[in-house]
Amino acid sequence: MSKSPYRRHLIIPDTQAKPGVPTDHHKWIAQAVIDYQPDVVIHVGDNADMPSLSQHEKPGSKKTEGARYENDIEAANEFFTTYDSVVGLEIKRQSRNKSAWAPEQVYLLGNHENRITRAVENDVKYEGTIGLHHLKSPGWKRYPFLQTVDIDGITYAHYFQSSMSKFAIGGSIDNRLNKIGVSFCQGHQQGMLYGSRIFPTGETRHGLVAGSCYLHEEDYRGAQCQRHWRGIVVLNEVKEGDYSIMPLTLSYLCRKYEKMDLMDYMRKKHPGDWKHLR
Repeated sequence: MSKSPYRRHLIIPDTQAKPGVPTDHHKWIAQAVIDYQPDVVIHVGDNADMPSLSQHEKPGSKKTEGARYENDIEAANEFFTTYDSVVGLEIKRQSRNKSAWAPEQVYLLGNHENRITRAVENDVKYEGTIGLHHLKSPGWKRYPFLQTVDIDGITYAHYFQSSMSKFAIGGSIDNRLNKIGVSFCQGHQQGMLYGSRIFPTGETRHGLVAGSCYLHEEDYRGAQCQRHWRGIVVLNEVKEGDYSIMPLTLSYLCRKYEKMDLMDYMRKKHPGDWKHLR
Protein backbone atom coordinates (compact mmCIF):
# COMPACT_ATOMS: atom_id res chain seq x y z
CA MET A 1 0.00 0.00 0.00
CA SER A 2 1.49 3.32 -1.08
CA LYS A 3 1.93 6.16 1.39
CA SER A 4 -0.61 8.97 1.01
CA PRO A 5 0.81 12.22 -0.43
CA TYR A 6 -1.52 14.14 1.90
CA ARG A 7 -0.67 15.08 5.45
CA ARG A 8 -2.52 16.48 8.46
CA HIS A 9 -1.43 19.46 10.52
CA LEU A 10 -2.82 20.40 13.95
CA ILE A 11 -2.26 24.01 14.97
CA ILE A 12 -2.25 25.21 18.57
CA PRO A 13 -2.71 29.00 18.70
CA ASP A 14 -1.38 31.25 21.47
CA THR A 15 -2.09 29.62 24.84
CA GLN A 16 -0.93 32.66 26.91
CA ALA A 17 -0.19 30.57 30.02
CA LYS A 18 0.34 32.60 33.19
CA PRO A 19 -0.30 32.26 36.92
CA GLY A 20 -3.88 32.34 38.12
CA VAL A 21 -5.72 31.43 34.90
CA PRO A 22 -7.62 28.17 34.22
CA THR A 23 -5.75 25.52 32.25
CA ASP A 24 -8.39 22.77 31.92
CA HIS A 25 -8.21 23.09 28.13
CA HIS A 26 -4.58 21.95 28.06
CA LYS A 27 -5.62 18.32 28.52
CA TRP A 28 -8.39 18.76 25.91
CA ILE A 29 -5.79 19.93 23.39
CA ALA A 30 -3.54 16.96 24.19
CA GLN A 31 -6.40 14.49 23.83
CA ALA A 32 -7.43 16.05 20.52
CA VAL A 33 -3.88 15.54 19.23
CA ILE A 34 -4.21 11.84 20.02
CA ASP A 35 -7.70 11.57 18.53
CA TYR A 36 -6.91 13.37 15.27
CA GLN A 37 -3.40 11.85 14.92
CA PRO A 38 -1.78 14.65 12.91
CA ASP A 39 1.51 14.22 11.10
CA VAL A 40 2.66 17.58 12.46
CA VAL A 41 1.67 19.59 15.54
CA ILE A 42 2.55 23.29 15.39
CA HIS A 43 2.33 25.62 18.38
CA VAL A 44 2.47 29.09 16.84
CA GLY A 45 3.90 30.79 19.94
CA ASP A 46 3.03 32.87 23.00
CA ASN A 47 2.56 29.88 25.23
CA ALA A 48 4.52 31.73 27.93
CA ASP A 49 2.74 35.00 28.67
CA MET A 50 5.51 36.31 30.99
CA PRO A 51 3.61 39.20 32.64
CA SER A 52 6.51 39.81 35.06
CA LEU A 53 8.61 41.03 32.12
CA SER A 54 5.94 43.14 30.43
CA GLN A 55 7.15 46.55 29.24
CA HIS A 56 3.56 47.73 28.84
CA GLU A 57 3.12 48.11 32.61
CA LYS A 58 5.10 50.54 34.80
CA PRO A 59 7.19 49.03 37.62
CA GLY A 60 5.19 49.11 40.84
CA SER A 61 1.83 49.31 39.06
CA LYS A 62 -1.12 47.31 40.38
CA LYS A 63 -0.86 44.81 37.50
CA THR A 64 2.80 44.05 38.22
CA GLU A 65 2.33 43.67 41.97
CA GLY A 66 3.32 40.14 42.98
CA ALA A 67 4.45 39.19 39.47
CA ARG A 68 7.43 36.82 39.59
CA TYR A 69 9.59 35.41 36.81
CA GLU A 70 9.73 31.96 38.43
CA ASN A 71 5.93 31.76 38.65
CA ASP A 72 5.58 32.76 35.00
CA ILE A 73 8.03 30.04 33.94
CA GLU A 74 6.21 27.43 36.03
CA ALA A 75 2.86 28.38 34.47
CA ALA A 76 4.32 28.21 30.95
CA ASN A 77 5.94 24.83 31.52
CA GLU A 78 2.67 23.39 32.82
CA PHE A 79 1.25 23.29 29.28
CA PHE A 80 4.06 21.12 27.95
CA THR A 81 4.09 18.97 31.08
CA THR A 82 0.38 18.23 30.65
CA TYR A 83 0.80 17.68 26.91
CA ASP A 84 3.71 15.27 27.41
CA SER A 85 1.85 13.31 30.10
CA VAL A 86 -0.91 12.61 27.56
CA VAL A 87 0.60 12.72 24.04
CA GLY A 88 4.14 11.70 25.02
CA LEU A 89 2.78 8.69 26.87
CA GLU A 90 0.74 7.62 23.84
CA ILE A 91 3.74 7.99 21.53
CA LYS A 92 5.81 5.79 23.87
CA ARG A 93 2.98 3.25 24.05
CA GLN A 94 2.89 2.97 20.26
CA SER A 95 6.67 3.00 19.80
CA ARG A 96 6.91 -0.80 19.54
CA ASN A 97 4.79 -0.73 16.40
CA LYS A 98 6.52 -0.42 13.02
CA SER A 99 3.70 1.84 11.84
CA ALA A 100 3.62 3.76 15.12
CA TRP A 101 2.23 7.27 15.15
CA ALA A 102 4.91 9.81 16.13
CA PRO A 103 4.09 13.34 15.00
CA GLU A 104 6.65 16.02 14.30
CA GLN A 105 6.22 18.74 16.96
CA VAL A 106 7.15 22.34 16.18
CA TYR A 107 7.13 25.26 18.63
CA LEU A 108 7.54 28.78 17.24
CA LEU A 109 8.54 31.21 19.98
CA GLY A 110 6.35 34.33 20.10
CA ASN A 111 6.80 37.92 21.21
CA HIS A 112 5.81 37.00 24.78
CA GLU A 113 8.57 34.39 25.04
CA ASN A 114 10.82 37.02 23.49
CA ARG A 115 10.24 39.18 26.57
CA ILE A 116 12.89 36.99 28.22
CA THR A 117 15.45 37.64 25.48
CA ARG A 118 14.62 41.34 25.42
CA ALA A 119 15.02 41.66 29.20
CA VAL A 120 18.56 40.27 28.96
CA GLU A 121 19.40 42.50 26.01
CA ASN A 122 18.12 45.58 27.85
CA ASP A 123 19.87 44.83 31.14
CA VAL A 124 23.04 42.74 31.07
CA LYS A 125 22.77 41.92 34.80
CA TYR A 126 20.12 39.33 33.88
CA GLU A 127 22.51 37.40 31.61
CA GLY A 128 22.98 33.89 32.97
CA THR A 129 20.19 34.41 35.49
CA ILE A 130 17.17 34.25 33.19
CA GLY A 131 16.87 32.77 29.73
CA LEU A 132 14.86 30.74 27.24
CA HIS A 133 16.48 27.58 28.63
CA HIS A 134 14.03 27.82 31.54
CA LEU A 135 11.16 27.11 29.14
CA LYS A 136 10.82 23.33 28.90
CA SER A 137 9.25 21.76 25.79
CA PRO A 138 10.45 18.12 25.62
CA GLY A 139 10.04 16.50 22.22
CA TRP A 140 9.42 19.79 20.37
CA LYS A 141 11.67 21.42 17.80
CA ARG A 142 11.86 25.09 18.74
CA TYR A 143 12.38 28.04 16.41
CA PRO A 144 13.40 31.57 17.37
CA PHE A 145 10.91 34.42 17.46
CA LEU A 146 9.90 35.51 13.92
CA GLN A 147 11.78 32.71 12.14
CA THR A 148 9.60 31.31 9.36
CA VAL A 149 9.22 27.56 8.89
CA ASP A 150 7.94 25.88 5.71
CA ILE A 151 6.01 22.65 6.30
CA ASP A 152 4.37 20.95 3.31
CA GLY A 153 4.17 24.23 1.41
CA ILE A 154 2.66 26.26 4.28
CA THR A 155 4.86 28.97 5.77
CA TYR A 156 4.44 29.26 9.53
CA ALA A 157 5.52 32.13 11.78
CA HIS A 158 4.30 33.75 14.97
CA TYR A 159 3.55 36.71 12.73
CA PHE A 160 4.85 38.16 9.47
CA GLN A 161 6.66 41.48 9.29
CA SER A 162 6.24 44.10 6.62
CA SER A 163 9.20 44.14 4.24
CA MET A 164 9.57 47.88 4.94
CA SER A 165 9.30 47.87 8.73
CA LYS A 166 9.49 45.74 11.88
CA PHE A 167 5.72 45.82 12.35
CA ALA A 168 3.34 42.93 11.67
CA ILE A 169 1.42 42.78 8.40
CA GLY A 170 -2.25 43.32 9.20
CA GLY A 171 -5.55 43.85 7.44
CA SER A 172 -7.63 41.38 5.49
CA ILE A 173 -6.51 37.91 4.47
CA ASP A 174 -6.39 39.10 0.84
CA ASN A 175 -4.02 41.88 1.85
CA ARG A 176 -1.81 39.43 3.73
CA LEU A 177 -1.80 36.88 0.90
CA ASN A 178 -0.72 39.63 -1.51
CA LYS A 179 2.14 40.71 0.76
CA ILE A 180 3.27 37.32 2.09
CA GLY A 181 2.83 35.61 -1.29
CA VAL A 182 2.44 32.00 -0.13
CA SER A 183 0.06 29.85 1.90
CA PHE A 184 0.69 30.97 5.46
CA CYS A 185 -0.37 30.47 9.06
CA GLN A 186 0.34 32.71 12.01
CA GLY A 187 -0.74 33.31 15.60
CA HIS A 188 -0.37 36.57 17.57
CA GLN A 189 -3.76 38.12 16.74
CA GLN A 190 -6.76 37.05 18.83
CA GLY A 191 -9.61 35.29 17.07
CA MET A 192 -9.44 33.54 13.72
CA LEU A 193 -9.24 34.88 10.17
CA TYR A 194 -9.17 32.57 7.17
CA GLY A 195 -9.39 32.92 3.42
CA SER A 196 -8.10 31.42 0.18
CA ARG A 197 -7.45 32.61 -3.36
CA ILE A 198 -6.94 30.78 -6.63
CA PHE A 199 -4.07 32.34 -8.57
CA PRO A 200 -3.67 32.44 -12.38
CA THR A 201 -1.23 29.52 -12.13
CA GLY A 202 -4.11 27.38 -10.83
CA GLU A 203 -2.52 27.28 -7.39
CA THR A 204 -4.73 27.82 -4.35
CA ARG A 205 -3.10 29.75 -1.53
CA HIS A 206 -4.53 29.87 1.96
CA GLY A 207 -4.14 32.46 4.70
CA LEU A 208 -4.83 31.59 8.33
CA VAL A 209 -4.54 33.75 11.43
CA ALA A 210 -5.35 31.91 14.68
CA GLY A 211 -4.07 33.53 17.84
CA SER A 212 -6.17 32.51 20.84
CA CYS A 213 -6.41 29.19 22.64
CA TYR A 214 -7.14 30.12 26.25
CA LEU A 215 -10.16 30.43 28.57
CA HIS A 216 -9.37 33.61 30.49
CA GLU A 217 -9.96 37.25 29.66
CA GLU A 218 -7.13 39.57 28.65
CA ASP A 219 -7.60 42.85 30.54
CA TYR A 220 -5.87 44.98 27.92
CA ARG A 221 -8.60 44.13 25.38
CA GLY A 222 -11.28 45.82 27.45
CA ALA A 223 -14.88 44.84 28.11
CA GLN A 224 -16.00 44.83 24.47
CA CYS A 225 -13.29 42.69 22.88
CA GLN A 226 -13.28 39.46 24.87
CA ARG A 227 -15.66 37.25 22.88
CA HIS A 228 -13.26 36.26 20.14
CA TRP A 229 -12.83 32.76 18.70
CA ARG A 230 -10.79 30.36 20.87
CA GLY A 231 -9.64 26.92 19.81
CA ILE A 232 -7.29 24.79 17.73
CA VAL A 233 -7.24 24.20 13.98
CA VAL A 234 -6.81 20.96 12.04
CA LEU A 235 -5.66 21.15 8.42
CA ASN A 236 -6.64 18.07 6.43
CA GLU A 237 -5.30 16.93 3.05
CA VAL A 238 -2.24 19.18 3.25
CA LYS A 239 -0.18 19.07 0.09
CA GLU A 240 2.01 21.76 -1.48
CA GLY A 241 0.32 24.53 0.48
CA ASP A 242 -3.23 23.42 -0.24
CA TYR A 243 -5.55 21.98 2.43
CA SER A 244 -9.05 21.66 3.84
CA ILE A 245 -9.57 23.53 7.10
CA MET A 246 -11.32 22.19 10.24
CA PRO A 247 -11.42 24.62 13.20
CA LEU A 248 -12.24 23.11 16.61
CA THR A 249 -13.37 25.56 19.28
CA LEU A 250 -12.66 25.15 22.98
CA SER A 251 -16.42 25.00 23.41
CA TYR A 252 -16.52 21.96 21.10
CA LEU A 253 -13.55 20.32 22.84
CA CYS A 254 -15.23 20.79 26.21
CA ARG A 255 -18.42 19.11 25.00
CA LYS A 256 -16.37 16.32 23.42
CA TYR A 257 -14.22 15.52 26.46
CA GLU A 258 -16.21 16.78 29.46
CA LYS A 259 -19.71 16.04 28.07
CA MET A 260 -20.76 19.51 29.23
CA ASP A 261 -21.42 22.94 27.77
CA LEU A 262 -18.34 25.14 28.24
CA MET A 263 -20.18 27.80 30.28
CA ASP A 264 -21.68 25.17 32.58
CA TYR A 265 -18.32 23.46 32.97
CA MET A 266 -16.48 26.68 33.83
CA ARG A 267 -19.12 27.81 36.32
CA LYS A 268 -18.96 24.42 38.02
CA LYS A 269 -15.16 24.09 38.11
CA HIS A 270 -14.26 27.79 38.44
CA PRO A 271 -17.17 29.71 40.00
CA GLY A 272 -17.37 33.17 38.50
CA ASP A 273 -18.55 35.17 35.52
CA TRP A 274 -17.56 33.49 32.25
CA LYS A 275 -19.92 35.40 29.93
CA HIS A 276 -17.09 36.07 27.48
CA LEU A 277 -17.13 32.35 26.58
CA ARG A 278 -20.72 32.34 25.26
